[in-house]
Amino acid sequence: MLRIDSATTAPGGGGAFPHGVPTANVDLPDEWARTRPGFAGTLWYRVAFAAQSPDSTGELLALEVDHVCSNFEVYLNGQLLHSGGQMTWPLTNHCNHPQLLALPTALLKADGNVLDIKVAGHMLASSGSRQRAGGLSALRIGPQSALAQRQARQTALQVAAPQAVSATLLLTGGFMFVLGFINRRESHLAYFGALCVGWAIVNARLWVRSVPLGHVEVEFLVCAMLGFITWAAVQFLLRYAGLRYSWVDRAMPLQCALLALTLLAAGWQHLNAVANFWYAILALEVAAASVWHLQRRWHTRSVWVMATMLGAVGVAGLIEFSVQWVGAPPLAAHIAELVVPVIFVLVGLRLVQQHGHALYQ
Repeated sequence: MLRIDSATTAPGGGGAFPHGVPTANVDLPDEWARTRPGFAGTLWYRVAFAAQSPDSTGELLALEVDHVCSNFEVYLNGQLLHSGGQMTWPLTNHCNHPQLLALPTALLKADGNVLDIKVAGHMLASSGSRQRAGGLSALRIGPQSALAQRQARQTALQVAAPQAVSATLLLTGGFMFVLGFINRRESHLAYFGALCVGWAIVNARLWVRSVPLGHVEVEFLVCAMLGFITWAAVQFLLRYAGLRYSWVDRAMPLQCALLALTLLAAGWQHLNAVANFWYAILALEVAAASVWHLQRRWHTRSVWVMATMLGAVGVAGLIEFSVQWVGAPPLAAHIAELVVPVIFVLVGLRLVQQHGHALYQ
């Protein structure tokens, strides 16, 4: 199996690697936020690899791309091999989708091969998350069966699992919201339901490829939704602990409006900077509400359940922050993205169990 860790790059569009323009050699993975801050558009990557042919079993070769953001086209020896969809704005989103492409024997040459990958992506400044800015991972070329197994595991972790968890979270949240809305004395259930529904909507960015909105509009909505999620999370933690403060009731919706207004005022050129500022504030608010909740329920038997779950959410949050600021191992980042919704589902089951016991007492 061949791993390709470097490539020659050239900016430009069209249907072939551009000539007569400045080129540069880069290491793969290539994260645009680090190597070319402020760049958005299309960038070509060219790699050469030794001539290979199917082995004695007749198995085809394949190309594996762990991460490409947002969309791409692949050319083998000048022939279009694959197109990922919309290459003009709004781009098709493949940022969380690992790719596996067969390399047809008819296109492989005996005296060496040239692989050109055209990547269309967005700059970090206009993205709410580093994972949704332009970039390309290292490449692998090898037997299709071996790469297919690896790609299937990645797809299950990065696409299938988020889809399943999001669907479960959406159903759980809807049920909990209705339950809390009907039983006003248990308003914490309604807030928890709103938290689950909001998180399921935000989590959809991990597997949805195409939306009828532009990149900036989607990023704005995702960032604005986090204010709503924080509102629901803080109120759930306080109400579940038997605490209700009128100033919190007034401040949280005002904060949601302020968050949206600051994002609009900053403009798409500064969306990432403003979003990171708000991420820190919102995380501190949830952390404070969590401490407040645990202090209030410290002498109850169920405190260790909530403490463990909140601790796991906190660790996942720290990993997510490390991804945004300094980068983190891809596996850790993907696991962290799954931990939070899974814990929400477990908390929902616990709340339903407690509600059921209360009805029979």
